[in-house]
Formats: sequence, C-alpha cells, structure tokens
Amino acid sequence: MISSSVSLLTDQDLFLFNEGTHYRLYEKLGAHSVAAEGRRGTYFAVWAPNARDVSVAGPFNGWRKGATPLRARGSSGIWEAYVPGVESGTLYKYLVTSRSGEALEKSDPFAFHGEIPPKTASVVWDLDYDWRDQEWMSARGRRNALDAPFLVYELHVGSWMRLAREGNRSLGYRELAERLADYVQKMGFTHVEFLPVMEHPFFGSWGYQTTGYFQPSSRYGTPQDFMYCVDHLHQRGIGVILDWVPSHFPTDAHSLALFDGTHLFEHEDPREGFHPDWRSYIFNYGRHEVRSFLLSSALFWLDRYHADGLRVDAVASMLYRDYSRKAGEWVPNKYGGRENLEVIDFLRQFNTAVYQNYPDVQTVAEESTAWPMVSRPTYVGGLGFGMKWDMGWMHDTLDYMGREPIHRKYHHDRLTFRMLYAFTENYMLPLSHDEVVYGKGSLWSRMPGDDWQKAANLRLLFSYMYAQPGKKLLFMGGEFGQPGEWNHDGNLDWDALLSPLHQGLQRWLQDLNRLLRAEPALYEADFEASGFSWIDCNDSEQSIITLLRRGRSDNSPLVAAFNFTPVPRHNYRIGVPDGGFWRELLNSDARDYGGSGQGNMGGLQSAPLPWHGHPHSLMATLPPLGAVFFKR
Repeated sequence: MISSSVSLLTDQDLFLFNEGTHYRLYEKLGAHSVAAEGRRGTYFAVWAPNARDVSVAGPFNGWRKGATPLRARGSSGIWEAYVPGVESGTLYKYLVTSRSGEALEKSDPFAFHGEIPPKTASVVWDLDYDWRDQEWMSARGRRNALDAPFLVYELHVGSWMRLAREGNRSLGYRELAERLADYVQKMGFTHVEFLPVMEHPFFGSWGYQTTGYFQPSSRYGTPQDFMYCVDHLHQRGIGVILDWVPSHFPTDAHSLALFDGTHLFEHEDPREGFHPDWRSYIFNYGRHEVRSFLLSSALFWLDRYHADGLRVDAVASMLYRDYSRKAGEWVPNKYGGRENLEVIDFLRQFNTAVYQNYPDVQTVAEESTAWPMVSRPTYVGGLGFGMKWDMGWMHDTLDYMGREPIHRKYHHDRLTFRMLYAFTENYMLPLSHDEVVYGKGSLWSRMPGDDWQKAANLRLLFSYMYAQPGKKLLFMGGEFGQPGEWNHDGNLDWDALLSPLHQGLQRWLQDLNRLLRAEPALYEADFEASGFSWIDCNDSEQSIITLLRRGRSDNSPLVAAFNFTPVPRHNYRIGVPDGGFWRELLNSDARDYGGSGQGNMGGLQSAPLPWHGHPHSLMATLPPLGAVFFKR
C-alpha cells in the first residue's frame, strides 16, 4: 500500500531544484523515514524526468517491478511515494522504465547508506548521531584560518593499517578513529585528509570513481561509524578534510550513468560528456538540476559530517574543454575558446555556497595549470577557493631531489623557480598519493644513494618543504620513508620502523611539525610576500640555499640553510638581519635523526660583518645533505 498524499517537497523546493540553487536537496530526495497517516514508513523521491514509469522495490514487496509505483510530481521530473511500514535498514532500488521500454535497476543517487560493494542496493537509513565535538566546532575558525598552521596527513582508509591476523582486513571507521587520532596527535599534524570516503564500486579507484555522493563507503561501517571517526578526531584537536569528486563519475549501470535511459547527469555528446583518461562520464554542469545535486552533496558533508574542508579533485580537467583531447575531439565554448564557462560558474557557485554557510572551513583545489585566481574571491573574478595545490613545486622539487647530488648544481632553478609565482595563489605544498603510485616508486626509493643518503635526502626534502611559504600536505607512509610504492590492497610498511634510519626520519618529521606549529614565522604569512625572503638563492655551485621567514605576531625571524650535497660546508657565512645569539632550533643531521652529528653546538653568535645584504652574519657549519634552522 502506498500513499499519494505525503510529500516532503514544497513548490519552493521544486523551484530551487529546477533553478540549480537548492543546496539541501538531500533533505527532500532519496529515502526518508517519516511518520504519516498514523504509522511510520519511508518517503521515496527520485529525479528521472525522461522515464516512462518508476517504482521502488525491496524485500517489502518481494523486489517485484511495479508493485510500489512512484508518481510524477508535475513537470519537475521528480517521482515520489510514501510507503508505510518500510523501516530504517531496509534495502531498496529504483526500477526505472525508459521511454524506449528499457528496464533499469538503479541505486538511489541520494542514498545515505548502501550495501557493501559489489552489491549495489541502497539502504534506508537515518543520520541521527549525538555529536560531542562542540568545543572544536565553536573554535575551528581559528584552526582553519589561512594564517593558521596546516599540516595535513593524507591517507587512504582502506590501506593505512590492516589487521594481518584477521585476513588482512582494513580497519573500520571506529577502529581507525582511535589509532589514527593517537598517531596524528603524536606526529603533530593539524589535519587529516581522507582520499574519497564516498561510496565507489571499484576499490582500486581509491574513491575517485564515486557513485555514492551522499554516503560514506559501507566497506568500513555505517554512516554513524564515520561520524564517530570525525567526531573523535575533532575531540582530539584534529581537523578533517574530505576529498570530493565533482569532475566525473563511473559508467556502472546501477549508478548515475544513463539514469532514466537518457544522458541525465552527463553530457550526451561524448566530446563533452566522456573522459578519455578515466573512461568515465562528465557531469553536465549547465543543467540546473545537476548543479543542485552536486552543490547539495558538497554542503551535505559539511552539514551532516562536520567536515572542516573539501579538497576538490581534478579541477583542471573540469576547466578546460580540450583537457586530454586532440583537435576535433572537443567542443569550443560559445566564444570559440577552450574554457568551460559552465564549470567556471559552477565552481564559483560552489565556493560561494560553502563560504556563505561555513566561513570557518576551507575549500582546496587540485588544479595543475596556471589558471588565474583559483584561490581568489569570486567578487574580484576568482574561482573562490581558499587554497590551491602547488603541483609545479611538487614536480620540480621531486625532480631535483631525485638527481645525484653531483648533478644538482645544474638544476638549481628547480628549487627557486616557484618564488616567481608563490604569492599569486594561496598555495598548499603537496607530496601526495599521486607521487607514490604507477611505477613512480615511493619517496624513499626516489632519493639517490644508499640508505643513509636516502634518509638524509628525505629529511632535507621535508625541511625545504616546511621552510617554503605555503601550507603542507604529506601522504601516509612518507613520514617514515615507506620503502615500497603504495599498494591500496596492502598495508603501510610499518615494519620499516624497526630500522633506526626510518625511526630517525619519523622523529625528524615529528619535530618539524612541532617547530612549525611553535613558530608563527613558518605559517602566519604563508600567503604574503612579507613573510619570505631569500638570503642567498644563487649558490648553485655548492648547491646551497639560505632563506628567511617572518611572521606577524613574533618579530624574530627564522633563518634556514640547506646543503643539497653530501659535502659538509664548514665556516659558511650567512647574512642575518639582527645581531646577537642565534639558536640552532633544529638540525636534520643530528644523530637522533640518523645523521652524522655535524652542526653548530646549539647556536652561533653573530658578527657585525655585513653579508648577503644584511648587517650581521653567522659563520655556520652546514651538515651533509642537511638542513639547519636558526632563530635569534
């Protein structure tokens, strides 16, 4: 028995949905437990404007097609029905008949929960949860501000830690919460960033082929289990950033693809609607209802899961109509250009909606080209993101660090080039998952030399990264020098920490995190030219760089020096702005980190000898493949 008198949709809902400005559509479409007509049941609503008919099937009607039909709601394209007696936890699917008579079985695009893949049924589910992160939520604006430290630990839920004694299974969300919070807190990271937790049929896509835009993957537990994970991290003082993928979706028949027998969510023309690299469909950003769907998804993770940020994947692939396409394989915009005007409008609308509703979170763009003003406000013509990944820095620096030290002097510009553009955007410096897969090897394996040199080079790489202006992101395993390439079907190689060299590297990263959090000079002015200056970036012959960082609240600048060769440099003069004693805050060559123990005995007294354009100077020892940080 169904009812035609119960609806969650108002005329205003339909207007906003069809206009592309409904940002809480998940409250109306999908499956919702309600009490009506004297008993409890479930209200179902789905968008399928080109369907001949739609019904809902599940164990409540023996999965019979047509047994529980939905009715069309005017000309909105939405089909709805209230079904008494259907309770939370019930499996269901939509059975859609296309205009051509094709029978389609579809998961609910707005489902909050689903079966564990490869099963594809949706699950009626309530999102009730007793949040206990009020202290974090009330103060997180300060923790997520652009002048706050961002030390982001990027991880994949399924392979961060597995239980070998239990069939190599992944940790569930609740198990992960405790262990991850302990580890991240111990290491000193400020935020975690999850590779997409949204449901995805192919585990090997790491979540980047999303089908469940409103459901965390059921592989690791229920929605409440993931809420607990976020809640627990917040209670431990750790922010949570979620990867979100509005750029494309997989072609799996049970999901969004050809949803009502037509190209509903995707463009019909494959030159616009099919991604050649990922063999997936591209959203039709010019369709108002698709924008309502995507924007509701973005707000959903902030509303219901208390996310502190959204990192938007593959923005470059969205912005350019000719991305990964040859001549004749793409459609120009109405002005004849390659820019995707609908995407520009969509991304501006997305960022405006997020920051209007949540000014205390951040959006981060993975954008790999020189598209201008990605992280500038929409009211000055920007896309409106809070930050943008600096992919150029990542590739240049890894290219440099992968070279034998004897050749590095010929590639010195790889380290210095980014300062020509460093303040054109609010940059986050990533050493991400993409750099440790597909045959690239791990960060450890990409460093030249024997194991001692690999460890020293990685300590040096992290040091240079932390001294540069910009927020920081490191993929799991890099912090202790995972020897092998990341394998999503396996476990991080935690056994590497039995080696003193890997222990030392982990300890160095731990102390770098502590240093950055303790010194405003290393984070307050990340996006301002006043916070950075070279002392000397021209000593390519010795492969040495010295630089200076300043904050706003602390007038004492930090000096950092880097020796990118295995030759120790004694009596190396460094110009400094002030006289007095300069304490050696950190030295990557200390024996505690696995180094050779060369350094400056805790600090240096400056001399009133002008150098490098400064009135004073230090006579320092720069250890081999080492970094030293000084503060007056």
